[in-house]
Amino acid sequence: MKSKTLATWLAFLGGTFGLHRFYLHGARDWLGWLLPIPTLVGAYGVLRMATLGTNDGLSWVLVPVLGFTFAGCCLTAIVYGLRKPHEWNARWNPGADPEAPAGQTRWATIWAVALALMVGTAVLMASIAISFQGYFEHQVEEGRRISQ
Repeated sequence: MKSKTLATWLAFLGGTFGLHRFYLHGARDWLGWLLPIPTLVGAYGVLRMATLGTNDGLSWVLVPVLGFTFAGCCLTAIVYGLRKPHEWNARWNPGADPEAPAGQTRWATIWAVALALMVGTAVLMASIAISFQGYFEHQVEEGRRISQ
């Protein structure tokens, strides 16, 4: 039996490493194995930004990759948490009763959805802000270089 609450929390907390995919699809899920790649690329961007500062051009390209990956996993958590119990059980617990406890929405599910919505939105907005700021600063620098 695949628990909707556990899948929601795994998508929110460990989604960037594919934990929810491994829980639902098993260890052979290729998308689950691909999810850590943009996470590590974005983490490298965060490390570069911390050591080289915000003027590093590669950092403002790589940091949003982590943010967009995390925001996508938060969206996945929201979708999992808001799925109706009979739909969840039909998809992930096909032999079970449509109203089986594994697909029920509990308070822990609601908290996971609420946190995924709040944190995911904040990370998405920060990622957009960082990428736009870096892009426009780069454009200003190129304009200055061309005008000289």
